[in-house]
Amino acid sequence: MTLTVPPVDLRRQPVDEVLDRVDHALGVHLVRDSVVRKRRSIGGRTDRDTWVRIERRGFDRISEQGWNGTEAAAVLRGVVMPEWYQGVAWREPSEPVMWRADELELVTATPIGKGALVVKDPRLPDSWWAALNTSLDALAAQHTHRVATPDTMVITQDLVTETIAGVFPEVDDTTVTDWVPAHGDLTWANVMGPEFCLIDWEDWGMAPRGLDAATLWGNALAIPALADRVAQERRRDLESRDGKLMALFFLSKITGPHAYDDDPLLSPARQAAKRLVADLQS
Repeated sequence: MTLTVPPVDLRRQPVDEVLDRVDHALGVHLVRDSVVRKRRSIGGRTDRDTWVRIERRGFDRISEQGWNGTEAAAVLRGVVMPEWYQGVAWREPSEPVMWRADELELVTATPIGKGALVVKDPRLPDSWWAALNTSLDALAAQHTHRVATPDTMVITQDLVTETIAGVFPEVDDTTVTDWVPAHGDLTWANVMGPEFCLIDWEDWGMAPRGLDAATLWGNALAIPALADRVAQERRRDLESRDGKLMALFFLSKITGPHAYDDDPLLSPARQAAKRLVADLQS
């Protein structure tokens, strides 16, 4: 039986013991005043100018493929990403929870978004877009037995169908035909700039074509010019039927039952969804 673990926000939990354990296990010292705490992950610079990323995940969010996506991504070629050096994982004794820490190359560029979306145009240079395209094309051309886990959920045809049908039941055919390797969490918090680099690889694996492009595009909808640029650069993905399904898959999470009125993505998401539903029905 799979046990569901109550969500824990690492921004509000004591983590000193976790940091001490990582120091000892990896043979590093995390510079405490550099530590960045997010809802389910922690990151920080070490005394040897590397970066350590730590994540907590419940057993119900770990598939049979394991939980070593960052380590497994080290074999990818042609993708601009930090080099992986070493990692360690352990179980939390009192709960069905795993921790994992990875030591990586230190990237000096900064995340484009403080969160998943952006609300101010980052004015990215053409070289950034070229590197994005080269990396995503190289990734999609490779081979893996891993399956992507966007939002820590293993992506399957059933998940795609249930997610879209729950918000847009008028779309009666949600069959995906093309599955390719994808990052799985391509938000603006996971791309660096102005020098391009793609970070946080724990969720990568096979996914419907267009998942990454749709995620980046959807999280840019508050800035129409930026969303249009993503759509232009990744039009080969987003103009395909699978790409349109992935865009609707993303939009269903914004416009569905958990939508909130203050979300800057809500209004443009509803407009985009109306267009996509019409396209998919035609």
